Amino acid sequence: MNTNASTSTLDASAIGLSGLCLIHCLALPVFTAVLPIAGTLAEAEWIHKLLVLLALPVSGLVVWTSLKTEQNILLIGCITAGLALLLGAVFIEVLHDVETLLTVAGASLLASAHGYRFTTHRQ
Repeated sequence: MNTNASTSTLDASAIGLSGLCLIHCLALPVFTAVLPIAGTLAEAEWIHKLLVLLALPVSGLVVWTSLKTEQNILLIGCITAGLALLLGAVFIEVLHDVETLLTVAGASLLASAHGYRFTTHRQ
């Protein structure tokens, strides 16, 4: 298997998942104002948990392969911090009041790290 192709696929998948997180977190409340039925999706905890649980194996695999090949500590730190923020936002109840802030920060960190990795491996 071509490692550059698989790396690019992993990073593109992770960027897409981060984008879904951001869209869900930022755009859905706007849709709720226009279309009240969207409010059901905006508050559905299972969606938040599902998105984070999808991000874990994809980003985890990227971290694992980065540890073995690149050893880029900043990249690995950004991915790990992004995942930690997402996990905290979704699974730690006392953080509920700052869930949106944590989710946006975590998804942005993940998307940035994967975007950086995607572009450096494409060159």
